[in-house]
Amino acid sequence: MKFLCDHDVAADVARVLRARGYAVAELRDELPPDTTDAAVWAHAREQNSIVITCNRADFLALAQSSETHPGLILLFRRRTHQAEAGRLLALLASAGEQGLVSNVNFA
Repeated sequence: MKFLCDHDVAADVARVLRARGYAVAELRDELPPDTTDAAVWAHAREQNSIVITCNRADFLALAQSSETHPGLILLFRRRTHQAEAGRLLALLASAGEQGLVSNVNFA
């Protein structure tokens, strides 16, 4: 299971996931900052990576318009990046791979 953090996800969140052993790519390291959401979604599908983003409206629409996709996690902004990472880790623990792959989840 691989994850792709969108530009709007803090680098601290990606670091926490990596520290826990998850395979995480950051979009800022793979595509230019002005890449469209549709191109990001296509890239994630090609890489078979679950997208983690705070951009609920656009990515939810992309997920709903796709017959299949690797998965989407919509991350809600919290007071701190540590709180965001904590909520994300709680989701990963409770949902497991079966609950994440090809599904839309909220953290």
